[in-house]
Amino acid sequence: MFRFCVLLSVCLSVQAAWGVTFRASIEDSRWDLEASRFNCRLSQPVPDYGRALFEQEAGEDVHFRLQPLGRSHAAGQALLVAEAPPWQPGIATRVIGPVAVDAASGEISVDPPYARQMLAYLHQGLVPTFTHERWQGTVEPLRVGVSAANFPSAYREYSGCVEGLLPVNFTQVARTALLFPSATTDLPDSARERLDLIALYVRNDTEVRSVYVDGHSDSLGRRLLNRDLSKKRAEAVTRYLVEQGIDESMITTRFHGERYPVVPNSTAANRDRNRRVTVRLERD
Repeated sequence: MFRFCVLLSVCLSVQAAWGVTFRASIEDSRWDLEASRFNCRLSQPVPDYGRALFEQEAGEDVHFRLQPLGRSHAAGQALLVAEAPPWQPGIATRVIGPVAVDAASGEISVDPPYARQMLAYLHQGLVPTFTHERWQGTVEPLRVGVSAANFPSAYREYSGCVEGLLPVNFTQVARTALLFPSATTDLPDSARERLDLIALYVRNDTEVRSVYVDGHSDSLGRRLLNRDLSKKRAEAVTRYLVEQGIDESMITTRFHGERYPVVPNSTAANRDRNRRVTVRLERD
């Protein structure tokens, strides 16, 4: 709290004295959008400083990064506020909160709650501004602003990109374990829902070249019966993926019976975890 109060005091005093300020002018303010079904990036060059970047990956929330060309910030904290642009004086400054400065790169990363506030304030025409009490190791305060000029039209395009993102990203579907009730080979509804997401992702990512489906069982019953159960479960998963549009030639289907438990088969709860089919995606 003390550190935050110091930063707030510095920010308010710097607003009067300005310090060293980097911010795109109305003429220079430009927003660039990189859009795909996997990622949306909305960035603004900050002249003589670096880049301001909003990024939202499929299946994730929005993050913001302020990327300097060099280490303009000292390690520690900066204060993030939203203030009136130079052409609209008199609007009260809104304090968003303190943010960490990476000690190695000087980059500032802003988590989703603050990043969403930044987007909202930009849409209102305010300027999200980072203030640090020292610039380049001097006693001069540093201010870096994200210009709101030309933002509304850029935000409409960015929002369209976000609406078109896949519901999951590669990390979220690359490794999946589907659990089965005892002595059954029918796909549970939860497994179907998960496989729908996996199939949707694979159909859109041309870098996914291989899908490995591996069936497993618990140790109850005869070993050959368990092997057959694991085979039928794996085949059910493969069949469903093919029905959802996955090229069968991409899929390698294997079955292992009770040979590879993830936990000892000593309790009912553990056996529940071992009755599974795993789905693994591999990229080039």
